[in-house]
Amino acid sequence: MDVPTFRELATAAYCPRKYYYRQRESTDLKVPAEVETKRELAFEYPRLLDGGLSGAPIAVTPTQFRSRLSRVKASLDAWDSLVEDPDRDVLLEGRDCRGIAHKVLADPVAPSLVFTGAPPENGVWEPQSVRLVAAALALAYERERQVAVAFAEYPTHGIVRRVPLSAHRRATYRAALRTVESIDGPPPRADNRTKCEPCEYREKCGVKTRSLRSLL
Repeated sequence: MDVPTFRELATAAYCPRKYYYRQRESTDLKVPAEVETKRELAFEYPRLLDGGLSGAPIAVTPTQFRSRLSRVKASLDAWDSLVEDPDRDVLLEGRDCRGIAHKVLADPVAPSLVFTGAPPENGVWEPQSVRLVAAALALAYERERQVAVAFAEYPTHGIVRRVPLSAHRRATYRAALRTVESIDGPPPRADNRTKCEPCEYREKCGVKTRSLRSLL
């Protein structure tokens, strides 16, 4: 059996039932053009800092964007490696999973994944954490060396975060692996109904959600 992809592990961490329905589809997920355009910002940081923001699909004001990205440049030790021709869209084949790293940095040796949504106030979202750990461990397996960190980029917000592979993050990753390995039928519905509202499988899943208007 093929090992799961980074994206599949992240989906299982978000909602096992969503993972189940997604696996039953025969078509590959295609990245929307809008997402590709936003992701491209992560490869243009120097130009964007120099004022090339006209028409850029950023989610904050130009002033906020430059301020945030300037802070990243000043504080991130890996800045030069992040922006100076990192290996791009690298397929990593790990022992337990596989997938694409949007960037592979040389110093430190680490993967970087680009997320086009909004970041949490601190850290990264749990499914993203799982995906980052998966990429880091796959890179470590390929390079036969320790990889201690990964990087999460939120280019539409001008934010880059260093993500250490802590014991807690590794445990969450292993839990996602066990979830994927154990699913042979529809898992229970999610307790957190806020996850259901944007899900493309909501009608198929049969979950019932109520709007704020109905609750009031």
